[in-house]
Amino acid sequence: MEMQRNWIDRFVEGLLAIDLAIMVVLLFSNVVARYGFGAGFAGGEEIARLLFVWMVFLGAVLGLRRKAHLGVELVQERLPGWARRASAVVSHVLMLYALWLFLQGSWTQTQIGMTTYSTVLHYPNATMAAAGLVCAAAMMLVVAANLYKIITGRPGAAIPGEQGKNASPVAMSGEKELAE
Repeated sequence: MEMQRNWIDRFVEGLLAIDLAIMVVLLFSNVVARYGFGAGFAGGEEIARLLFVWMVFLGAVLGLRRKAHLGVELVQERLPGWARRASAVVSHVLMLYALWLFLQGSWTQTQIGMTTYSTVLHYPNATMAAAGLVCAAAMMLVVAANLYKIITGRPGAAIPGEQGKNASPVAMSGEKELAE
């Protein structure tokens, strides 16, 4: 299972790298064309905006998988173990509810976007709204998997306030850099 997760992470990282490379080349060549030749590619900005939205949402999912998002653990650190675990369960249920609302809103926007089109390239605006749909669904899977680990007591569960025990290497390296 860990190997599958690593493969998924590498795949998403590859998509993000390709996304960023396309954005840089597109925007740089558009700037050169505008200032050097007086004309640019009108659809370049639309493509860059679309790619940026997808990059943000895919990066957010990757950050959640790596436990790299910011969190305030002031209260959880002071709770005893059972209360910390209960707090984690409640917060995960609330996150699932918030992600469900996000999924519903993204679905509505995707449906609306099927009938509206971008100004220059005329692709369906649903292409952009679908990024939220994918993000919400993927985040729900990540949160549900972690909730299952918390409830069953499996190793690797991300429980706020349990620093060092379950922190990811990414989060740990960031904490070390801040301490120095």
